[in-house]
Amino acid sequence: MRVPQRLSPKVLLIDPVRMLPSLLLPLVGVLFVGGFSARSYGYAAAGVIAAVVYAIIRWATFTYEIIGDRLETKRSLISRSVRTIPLERIRGVDVSTPPMHRLLGLTVLKIDTGASGDAEEAKLAGITRVEAERLKAVLLRRTAEPETHVHDAATPSGPKERSIIGVPRRWLLYGPLSGAYLLTPFAFVGGAVGLAFQWGDELGFSQDTAWSAGEWLWGHPYLLLAVAVLLVLAMPFAGGLMYAIFNWDFQLKRRDGYLVAERGLINRRSVSLESQRVRGYEIVDGLAERWARVARVWAIVTGLGDSETRGQLLPDVPRQVAFQVTRDAIGPYQAALRRHPPVARQRRLFRAVFPWFALAVVSAVAVWLTGSMLWWILLVLTLLLAGVGVPLGLDRYASLGHGYDGVRLAVRSGSLRRSQAVVERRAVVGWRLRQTWFQRRAGVLTLIAGVGAGKGGYSAIDVSKAQAVDFPAEVTPEWLAPFLNPTDS
Repeated sequence: MRVPQRLSPKVLLIDPVRMLPSLLLPLVGVLFVGGFSARSYGYAAAGVIAAVVYAIIRWATFTYEIIGDRLETKRSLISRSVRTIPLERIRGVDVSTPPMHRLLGLTVLKIDTGASGDAEEAKLAGITRVEAERLKAVLLRRTAEPETHVHDAATPSGPKERSIIGVPRRWLLYGPLSGAYLLTPFAFVGGAVGLAFQWGDELGFSQDTAWSAGEWLWGHPYLLLAVAVLLVLAMPFAGGLMYAIFNWDFQLKRRDGYLVAERGLINRRSVSLESQRVRGYEIVDGLAERWARVARVWAIVTGLGDSETRGQLLPDVPRQVAFQVTRDAIGPYQAALRRHPPVARQRRLFRAVFPWFALAVVSAVAVWLTGSMLWWILLVLTLLLAGVGVPLGLDRYASLGHGYDGVRLAVRSGSLRRSQAVVERRAVVGWRLRQTWFQRRAGVLTLIAGVGAGKGGYSAIDVSKAQAVDFPAEVTPEWLAPFLNPTDS
């Protein structure tokens, strides 16, 4: 007989604690309103007990089991809810270990079928590590044999595993170059200010006091400037620290037909991507990263939700390492990128220079009319930014490119965030031509390769009309042949 399985009972030690943030404010309010009397403490205790009872009921009414070729999860708290997930539709399994789960030897297993966008299809938020690994092996099989009991099935033999790369810890120093988490100090300050206004009365000072403190700081601009400078100086350190916590001990492996990426210090996370569904990769770098010759890599996978997080193959690593890993894990791109027409360079220079030049003209007129020092400062700044726009525009043009090596096509664009997408030909499901009014005037177009994976489409920006016709004809000649070489009926 089948016996539905439940989450580990240890999760009952986690759920009440996880509910505390939402209960804290009401409980504190009850205590203050009741004047910290015995009755108010009784009400607060009743609230805590109710939260524990609710967690027990949720645990007792949630079950999961593998029945034949499908996974079923059931919840019957108030109404009965049954979710069925065919194993063949599962695109990936994400196993993570948040801090409290790690202390109790538990994990969180998330299942992605690609049918629910960025959200997971199902989540088992409290199973043992052994059960998580066993379920992961079963759920990721291409064909599932019928199982009558989730614990009666024989434990699968050890998976074949091969390490592709382990990111050295010294490479975590590249983290601040990516710009990720750089605003962490400002986020902490903003959160602290928000808590002060929200819980000020409970913490012993009113909103009027907070406003008075803000007005005092506003009246001392040099102190406010010093705080801002300190926050800016703290950006690379705080950002680098958060980056290291999230990408600690990054490992990329190949295991039984899957690419497995593991990372994290506090919350250890393991993401499995089926190799047969990987259609390419995207290499991203910014200005600072290009200066340091490092890049990040994401996989382009069919049916993958939350691809910006779950599809990450590499954090910041040296560019030659990034290309070597993508060549070994997915496949090489072996052709040079083709340049776009010179008019594309003119468009990028115009966009990078003209707005600041126009503002400089306005500032010059204001200086001539008023002679104000503020307008002089604005005039100098806009002229400097217009000058910086020249190399920026040239770099944006140099970053443009597209190509095809007979197996994979590539498109590249961007400067502050340059992205090169390499996609297998078989992943292309259509072509789209887009042209704005300004592009029509310039005689260029944006060619979009529709792809049933990743972002759904990758653009070659500002290509010539000849390139817009020749490139699709080269990549998918069988699609365009009836139109380019019509035959008499």
